[in-house]
Amino acid sequence: QVQLVESGGGLVQAGGSLRLSCAASGRAFSSYAVGWFRQAPGKEREFVAAKSWSAAKIYYSDSVKGRFTISRDTAKNTVYLQMNSLKPEDTAVYYCAANRWGVAGKALSEYAYWGQGTQVTVSS
Repeated sequence: QVQLVESGGGLVQAGGSLRLSCAASGRAFSSYAVGWFRQAPGKEREFVAAKSWSAAKIYYSDSVKGRFTISRDTAKNTVYLQMNSLKPEDTAVYYCAANRWGVAGKALSEYAYWGQGTQVTVSS
């Protein structure tokens, strides 16, 4: 069983940066694939970024490519999402997710473990 806890959200002006963290419990977490998703008010949850356990596969949505970077520190059991050049349309609750198969994917259904979410608000 894996538990995920996100942190690092907040209010930032357009053009600014934030780094989200996702702390995981569980001894085998280093072998899990991890992903970040977001959900804006009135919209469905959408894919943002994902990384396989081996880091051989990394995916980004077109809307964040070149601005966001997903990374992980296996020693700390923590996954990060560095967000630069933030835009008002990035405003959403951001969720960390993980699956034990180790294969990164873009679909919500591919992830069995989810955090509680952290709010990111970008002002114009």
